[in-house]
Formats: sequence, C-alpha cells, structure tokens
Amino acid sequence: MNRRARSHLLLLLVVMLAVAGTVAWQRWTLAPIDTAQRQQQEQQWLAVLPADRYDNQPLRSPLPLVEPQLRHSRLLSGFQARLDGTPSAVLLRVECQGYAGPIELAVAIDPQGRLLGIQVLRQQESPGLGDQLAEPTHHWLAQFSGKARSDTPDPAWALKRDHGEFDQLAGATVTSRAVIDALQDALRYFDEHRLQLLGQAPHE
Repeated sequence: MNRRARSHLLLLLVVMLAVAGTVAWQRWTLAPIDTAQRQQQEQQWLAVLPADRYDNQPLRSPLPLVEPQLRHSRLLSGFQARLDGTPSAVLLRVECQGYAGPIELAVAIDPQGRLLGIQVLRQQESPGLGDQLAEPTHHWLAQFSGKARSDTPDPAWALKRDHGEFDQLAGATVTSRAVIDALQDALRYFDEHRLQLLGQAPHE
C-alpha cells in the first residue's frame, strides 16, 4: 500500500470515528435532554394549578375529549387533577387564533366550573404584545380567575368596549377577544361534559 492510499485510509478512519463519536454523544445526551424538556413543560402547564389542589400527577391522567373543535377554539388535550383520590380540577390545553398566529393556553377549572388559572403556553404575537399576554407580572389574565358561567352571563364574556365585563389587553383588540372567547369555550365545554371530565353529575 502506497503512502497516498494509507493517507486516504487514515482519513476515512478519522471520519468514521468522528461520526461514531457524534452519534454516540447524541444518543447519550438525548434521554437527559428529553427529560429536562418534559419537566420544564410540566412545570409550565401545572403553574395554573395551586399546589394544594392536587396530589397526583395530572399530566399522567389524560382525559378523552369528545368534539374538541369548539365555537372559537380547539381543545388539544385534557387532564384530571385529584386530591385524596377525588377529582379536584380539570386542566385543558386550548388553542385559539390570535392576531399573528395560534395562541395555546393551559386552562384550569375547578369542580364548580370556576377558572383557577390560565397560562400562555405558546403564542406568535409581536414581541411587545406577546410579553403583555404571557408575562405574569402584567396581570391581564388575572382578571379571569374565579370566573364561571354561572355568575358571568354569556354576553358578559366580552370586552368592555363590546359591552362586556373584561378589560382589553392594551393595543390588542383581536388578541383580547380571541383569549376571552377561548376561555368561555373552555368553561362551556366543562359545563357540558362535567360528567365525563369529573365522573360527577352536572352541577346544579
């Protein structure tokens, strides 16, 4: 074997070792990365549930969702929180259409049909608007906590400028209306499917 052939063989071996090392590294790190991403996602989703509301792992308790296409939004998934073996909340993942693209929300509802919390999981609004919507310190979403269809009539689920009950996100009429409609959709779905979601008779 001449020198040129040996050089080519050596180069080929180096390339093969580099590829094998890269593949081995990816496989070795894939599981920890997936675990970290899943834990981060779970923390984000469960932020809508007060810690004293559950003692199970809600995201390990998925719910079958019938007719997930709602009036103004779409249900992506649902989960049940339990405390001492009793259903204590339902967590719905809802997608609606914002001004610039889809907005994905985590919506927690207690057994009486009241909103426990709302968390923005994903949004494509402009940076300033997206920060106002998703950043908890702006408190826009806080005005919906504790609301239920039983004490907030359907016409009230609108902006004050539309003769409703809720403040508008500054400079974001379309986004504000989309989120309000999605929350009303989620509460309506809960009320109509309470038996399936909680295993209880409809609340009187």
